[in-house]
Amino acid sequence: MTEPVSATTSSKDKIREFVLEDFAKPKGVNQITDEEPLMSSGIIDSLGIFRLVAFLEETFKVRIGDEEITHDNLQTVDAIEKLVQAKKK
Repeated sequence: MTEPVSATTSSKDKIREFVLEDFAKPKGVNQITDEEPLMSSGIIDSLGIFRLVAFLEETFKVRIGDEEITHDNLQTVDAIEKLVQAKKK
């Protein structure tokens, strides 16, 4: 495969990688599932939410409104990816 990684990396992969590298690994968590409860498990805290939203807006060129920054929308990699896909439409 000579294709660059970025061309084949899905939005879910990018989200998972960001959460893993920026939030999970510094807390000693080396892997997460797409259904992992990120906030209730302590992987992402209230300050981390702002970093996550900034990453999503910058990486996927979407605007996430304050009313969309909810527990349900940001609880899992699956939920975050669903929010990003909805914003891209």
